[in-house]
Amino acid sequence: MSNLDVQPKAVACGGREDVPGGPVHEVLPPRRVPLGESTFVRRLLPSLGRRMVGAWCFVDHYGPDDIADQPGMQVPPHPHIGLQTVSWLHEGEVLHRDSLGSLQTVRPRELGLMTAGRAIAHSEESPREHARLLHGAQLWVALPDAHRRTDPAFEHHGDLPVVTGPGFSGTVILGEFDGAASPGTVFTPIVGADIALADGADVRLPVQPDFEYAALTMSGVTEVDGVLTEPGSMVYLGSGRRELRLRADGASGLVLLGGEPFAEKLVMWWNFVARSGDEIRRAREDWTSGDGFGVVHGYHGPPIPAPALPDVPLKPRGRVR
Repeated sequence: MSNLDVQPKAVACGGREDVPGGPVHEVLPPRRVPLGESTFVRRLLPSLGRRMVGAWCFVDHYGPDDIADQPGMQVPPHPHIGLQTVSWLHEGEVLHRDSLGSLQTVRPRELGLMTAGRAIAHSEESPREHARLLHGAQLWVALPDAHRRTDPAFEHHGDLPVVTGPGFSGTVILGEFDGAASPGTVFTPIVGADIALADGADVRLPVQPDFEYAALTMSGVTEVDGVLTEPGSMVYLGSGRRELRLRADGASGLVLLGGEPFAEKLVMWWNFVARSGDEIRRAREDWTSGDGFGVVHGYHGPPIPAPALPDVPLKPRGRVR
């Protein structure tokens, strides 16, 4: 998962001053950006009006794309620090390689979770022989200060817990949802759940009032707490709820993201989540010089070069409420 903007802007995020104390409805418009050689994504987070949802700091939605006669996703080796990446698919496959030597094909409703920690590099690609359709989301989780220099790691979980009820089923991606817990490693109070709604469903999901939430519609049209959302759109919901109402006139699917509001101030630039501009600069220099991130073996192509740093200082912003 890479931010492939050739002129990425620094994003100041974190702090709780912009977290509503109660329920809200903010529809976050997507921005279309390239991902690799032949894939485009809808970037929903960070956006101009919303930087984070709990520790979730980056959300892209892509597809469904017909890649039968195309290479599909091709993202060359690139670096990360200070975050976790979550690969989540509804259709297709993605082959993950990293500088730890991991080699894993991630399939629909399987969790590919990479903890960058102090430094890691990885690539992602559609296998040579791949399914016709590619559809999924790429997500980042900011690591809190106590864990952001942890050793890098990769986890693959092919059997995630599923909760069910009249008209819906939910796969627990990260954290805990409705009494079930994902096996994925987390470092902050968080939840990610993939919700499938049947035609005519009208359900009320349990949520935590101290968490803030957002819902990314993956397929179909879903009414999220009274707001109609179409595929590739996300509605930010604020906090203060104990239940969330979902309705669907046809079968639909969404990813529910939430977590305790992230109090720490962050600066995010390119593929790095840090606490200062100097830290970003050092990470860029290390990637450019080939130090610290290791080597991704097996990808047929050169790594992604680091973009130029912006002329303005990179400073974290926000304050603790």
